[in-house]
Amino acid sequence: MPGTDWRPTATWEVLAKRAELLAQIRSFFARAGVLEVETPQLGNFAVTDLHIDCVAATVNGATRYLQSSPEYFMKRLLAAGAGPIYSLGKVFRDEECGRRHRPEFTLLEWYRPGWDEHLLMDEVARLIAGLSPQPLAVSVRPYGEVFAEITGLDPHRADTADLASCAARHCGGDWRSEPRATLLDLLFSQVVEPRLPDGLLLLCDYPACQAALARLGKNPAGEPVARRFELFLNRMELGNGYFELADADEQRRRFAADMAAREGAGKRPMAADERLLAALRHGLPDCAGVAIGVDRLLMQLVGAGDIAEVLAFGDG
Repeated sequence: MPGTDWRPTATWEVLAKRAELLAQIRSFFARAGVLEVETPQLGNFAVTDLHIDCVAATVNGATRYLQSSPEYFMKRLLAAGAGPIYSLGKVFRDEECGRRHRPEFTLLEWYRPGWDEHLLMDEVARLIAGLSPQPLAVSVRPYGEVFAEITGLDPHRADTADLASCAARHCGGDWRSEPRATLLDLLFSQVVEPRLPDGLLLLCDYPACQAALARLGKNPAGEPVARRFELFLNRMELGNGYFELADADEQRRRFAADMAAREGAGKRPMAADERLLAALRHGLPDCAGVAIGVDRLLMQLVGAGDIAEVLAFGDG
């Protein structure tokens, strides 16, 4: 049962810093000529991703969903000719509260038509470095190189048995029945992430099985990779970026694979967003996009140890 402490969980100093951060972000994009857009927070569709559960609401007798990201709506805007756009607002995910998590959080998401993931990583680095009160070490490295240095396994070539054995050594339990993508996620979060360096690290060229909504490509060794990147600030994951998938047929296949994975995990089925698929069929321009958790970013900028410290009311 909720307590009776009515006071804010953040100090006035941090709340002022939060307001300043939002203003700085908007100023950055205004100078860059990127248009701020608002999209619905309540939609007819939810994401199909196995690892994301959306909050359902009954509205006028129908089930609708609080959005976990503005991505699908923003891609519909891009297909309609919007040009470079960004969104800065609240999103929702049905997950447990923790030191780094809240079901409601603030997300910065933007898209750059005509760019690939490498151009977008450069802009991400400029934004974060400009927001940091101290000089910031910035590095860009392939996911596979970092994963192999820390675990001793090549994530592109190691078989699932070796990945499961490594997971058992580091995390305990029996992981032999888990799919490759789950094993990679587990090992990265539990073994690799805690050993990442200080500063801003952008990891690119993820294993193909972790493509999500990114296009596939090849790394310099000729191995298939997802054209995706993640950014970490002082070992804290801040966001995900993609050279965006624009093929409607491939997107439908990935939705179907997601739904099969959800069914296998006993999770609520989610219908494919037909309006997004129609927008892709109409034509999504070649573009790169990224989403960054603003609350986590602020945690790093002010040295907070718990996300509640950067929210006016982190306990609801």
